[in-house]
Amino acid sequence: MTKLSVNINKIATLRNSRGGDTPNVVQFAKDVQRFGAQGVTIHPRPDERHIRYQDAYDLKPIVYTEYNIEGNPISKFVDMVLTIKPTQVTLVPDSIDTLTSNAGWDTVKNKDFLTEVISEFKRNNIRTSIFVDPEIEQIEGAKATGTDRIELYTESFAHQFSKGNRDAIKPYVACADVANAIGIGINAGHDLSLDNIEFFKQNIPELLEVSIGHALISESLYLGIENVVNMYLNKLR
Repeated sequence: MTKLSVNINKIATLRNSRGGDTPNVVQFAKDVQRFGAQGVTIHPRPDERHIRYQDAYDLKPIVYTEYNIEGNPISKFVDMVLTIKPTQVTLVPDSIDTLTSNAGWDTVKNKDFLTEVISEFKRNNIRTSIFVDPEIEQIEGAKATGTDRIELYTESFAHQFSKGNRDAIKPYVACADVANAIGIGINAGHDLSLDNIEFFKQNIPELLEVSIGHALISESLYLGIENVVNMYLNKLR
């Protein structure tokens, strides 16, 4: 079964909008795990506009499934990850003012930098993943960095799928085949939803994990978080 990791950034966004502590991100992380989620994902950004760095520390004791911290490996982020030692760190090339993740790494151009960062995390027994576009060159480049996994950036697939273009899955299948052949684990995320997750899962061989936040939280406004978590789990089996 493909694991479901729930990205709780949007819960922090809602909390921050009122300046208090409601909804509480720690309690929400406890709840989604109780409802069946197999992981919790956060993506702190330098301006802390949603998840704060303190949240990352507060969540550590209560995430008993897989704890995945995403972000651009600036010094503050690297220091935090090395202190917390989550299950997985996912490297994302966000600029400081990026609204949301909008591109994968150029693993060829940034090979030396990524190799150095990944080596440090792996020395500390932290599984590593690199956020990449669905391009075979980037998958092969990721292998050269020593990463454990890649996370396929799925916005393009989701956008085309919503228009009825099922062929949008093809570059992802090709990349998954290459990743499996060269021994890199496959994660995926960005704009995956109840509408497209089953099709994606059925077509991507050896898909290990999906990280879903915005769609899952939005769908939960209508259907309820416990129900939505289990709807995803059923589609990922």
